[in-house]
Amino acid sequence: MLKFAVAGIWICAATAGSIFFAFSAASPKGAEEAPAPYFGGLDYVKTDIVSIPVVKEGGVQGYFLARLVYTVEKEKMARLSVPAQPLIVDELYGYLYSNPDIDFAQAKTIDVSGLKAGIRDAINTKLGETLIHEVLVEQVDYLSKEDIRDNNIRRKTTGTVAPQPVPEVKPAAH
Repeated sequence: MLKFAVAGIWICAATAGSIFFAFSAASPKGAEEAPAPYFGGLDYVKTDIVSIPVVKEGGVQGYFLARLVYTVEKEKMARLSVPAQPLIVDELYGYLYSNPDIDFAQAKTIDVSGLKAGIRDAINTKLGETLIHEVLVEQVDYLSKEDIRDNNIRRKTTGTVAPQPVPEVKPAAH
C-alpha cells in the first residue's frame, strides 16, 4: 500500500512539474514587443481629392490630382489646434511647388516613395514632432491641358443630355 501512495505522489509531482515547465516555456520573456505599425495605435485619415495646378513657362500646363491617406497617432491628432486636412494640403502644395524636379508630365520619372517621404517629412518638420508616420497613396492622376480640352470637346460632341430631376414620390396613406 505504501508503494501505491509513493507512486501516486511521484505521478502528481511529475505532472505538476511538466505543466509548470510548459507554461513557463510558452510565456514571452522580457518586455513585450511593440505592436506592428499596421496593427495598432495608429489612425488612418483620408484626405479629400486635392487638385494642384502645375504651372510651367508662365502658364498652367495641367493638374495634379491626389487623394492621400496618412497614419497618425490618435493622441497627437487630438492635440492639434489646427485641423489636419488644411495642414496636409498646404504642405502638399508647398512641397510640389518647391521641388521643380517633379515633372508630372513624365510619369516614369516620378519617385513615388520619395514624394510620400518628402510630404511626410515636410509636415513633421513644420510641426516640430512626428505626427505623420506614413503617407499612403489612394489615387494620383495628372491631367494635362490637352486631356482636359479633349474631354470637354468629346462631351460637347456626344450631345450629353442634362440629367432630369427625379419626381418626388409621396408615401401612400394607409
